[in-house]
Amino acid sequence: QVQVVESGGGLMQAGGSLRLSCTASGRAFSSLAMGWFRQAPGKERDLVGSISGRRGATTYADSVKGRFTISRDNAEKMVYLQMNSLRPEDTAVYYCAARPTNPYSDYLPTGLREYDYWGQGTQVTVSS
Repeated sequence: QVQVVESGGGLMQAGGSLRLSCTASGRAFSSLAMGWFRQAPGKERDLVGSISGRRGATTYADSVKGRFTISRDNAEKMVYLQMNSLRPEDTAVYYCAARPTNPYSDYLPTGLREYDYWGQGTQVTVSS
């Protein structure tokens, strides 16, 4: 069983920056592909981006490319979502998710159902 905990949400003005953090325990961290998703009120939960376990390859949703960056520190068992140039439409509950992978894999899951373990979510609100 993998436990996922995210933190760092809050209220920001448009144009500001915020960094979310996520940690996962219960399995070797480098063998976990990690993803960030978000869900706005009345909308589906969508991928923000994901990062592979071994080499840290990343992929992003078009809506956040160039503004958001995902990184990870396997030694510290942490993954981060750096959000810059925030917009009101970025307002959502942000979820961190984990998918166990082969330790030698750079599997980069992007679908909601590809992730097995989820955090409780953290609210990000961007005011105009």
